[in-house]
Amino acid sequence: MRLIVGLGNPGPEYQWTPHNLGFLAVDEIANRSGIRVERPEAKALVGLGKVAGKEVILAKPQTYMNLSGISVRHLMEKYEVEPDALLVMWDERDLPWGLIRVGERGMGGTHNGAKSVTSVVGQEFARLRLGCGPDHPVSDLAAYVLRPMKRGELEVAAEMVATAGDAVELILKEGIAAAMNKYNRKVPKETSEGE
Repeated sequence: MRLIVGLGNPGPEYQWTPHNLGFLAVDEIANRSGIRVERPEAKALVGLGKVAGKEVILAKPQTYMNLSGISVRHLMEKYEVEPDALLVMWDERDLPWGLIRVGERGMGGTHNGAKSVTSVVGQEFARLRLGCGPDHPVSDLAAYVLRPMKRGELEVAAEMVATAGDAVELILKEGIAAAMNKYNRKVPKETSEGE
């Protein structure tokens, strides 16, 4: 059984903010698989079912972002899930809009929700980061990720969470290395004709 957690903040005022890309990715996976993520358990909304033929628990912690680790720990204890069966998805302001990155381990970086999870679980769990980095200097990054997304950003976000859904299916079918090889490519630089 695999525990797949998307990080975000509960409440309608946060639903369409960059900081809730993790929730949106869980919604995408749930919609594809016919899983309803609505049962309150372990300080999260939870849904059980199959994705890519594998038994999964989909979860959206309801603790607010900075305390996400509390919910993840409760979920892991309840379902007896080890860190190697955990996959956490979150927004990443250090990646450009539309890019995703799959990883096997690491720190939480500048993301408070990810830092909360690593403080409880350690660094040895799979993660999928969804890029939402600004293309211009921003003085208040917290306000930037907590504001409603603009129309163009919503379109990119929809494509990105669809890609995240594909990546999660690939992780479940073929393992994390296959997903890293496919999705962790650098953006090709534009070349002029004749090069």
